[in-house]
Amino acid sequence: MGAPSLEGGRRGLYNLLRGSAAACSLCSTATCDAEMFSKQRILLNTQVAYREFTNRLKLLISKHPELITLTLSNIFTMRLIGNKTHGDLAEIAIAEFVNQYMYDFRSIHVGKDLYRAKSKEEDIKIVNEITKAEFPVSLKAYGDGPLQLSTDKSSLMFRTLSEAVKLERPSQIKAIFDHAAFSSFAEINVLPLIYDEKRQRCNILVFDYDAARAQTTKIVRRSEGRGRKHPVFVFLDSKDEYICEVRYGDAAANALQRGLWTHTRNAFRYFESITGGWIDYSHNLVLVKLFSHALVSSPAGHELALEKIKEDIVALRKRSGI
Repeated sequence: MGAPSLEGGRRGLYNLLRGSAAACSLCSTATCDAEMFSKQRILLNTQVAYREFTNRLKLLISKHPELITLTLSNIFTMRLIGNKTHGDLAEIAIAEFVNQYMYDFRSIHVGKDLYRAKSKEEDIKIVNEITKAEFPVSLKAYGDGPLQLSTDKSSLMFRTLSEAVKLERPSQIKAIFDHAAFSSFAEINVLPLIYDEKRQRCNILVFDYDAARAQTTKIVRRSEGRGRKHPVFVFLDSKDEYICEVRYGDAAANALQRGLWTHTRNAFRYFESITGGWIDYSHNLVLVKLFSHALVSSPAGHELALEKIKEDIVALRKRSGI
């Protein structure tokens, strides 16, 4: 038996959202409890493995900030080629960063073709070489502001929230987070590379899902207007301050933009900076020239250039004592 479905859990959730004390019947059986416990244990193991990775990455950056500054500068230089170019190249760049500078981790770039057939959002897979734990990571290269944390193409989150009149009681909030439609809330390991182009600074910010869940005291619907084409459900804390939101519910909305969003400025207290704060970056114009020349040169030329670049990486590792 799988986890409770959106339709199967509708009656129990409906009772909770409407204020009834009745519990979801799907969670009353030993079989369901066992299934849910097993899923939660797997999720917990993945979260622990991802937390170990981000802690290790944060430690590496604190000791050798020049390595991440160089890498992020190269990534955001790609915006000189095109506004969307940096996002895809960030995936292979961070995967290679892990392989070159984090000796106890290995990274594999999943690629877009595999993504199309996957049910989870995943750009790279990380393997802990010591524990052998494997976990997916979704890379997000966004400007400082709105940040999409997960995609909900079927709009299950929005439809679930639409059943409610008011969501202000602890039992109602818990019912939402425990519902199958919100299973992705803590399942996705998002590594956001955030940039402020005007100030030429960047940050690696990780959203704290546990804190967001623990601090949510109210979920309110905000209608269209003030620049919004579609209504959203906003998650607020006890001070009525913004945490995150569920966007886009109707058929007219872009399916890839439906899901869970937050805002790196408005919800900054719910992020952990892996880089220890904002770091300045600069454009590498030589890299742009390298790309342009590589695109009109032969594989033999690429091999020669690659060997020189590998030598440079070795020199960087030695200089950093890695």
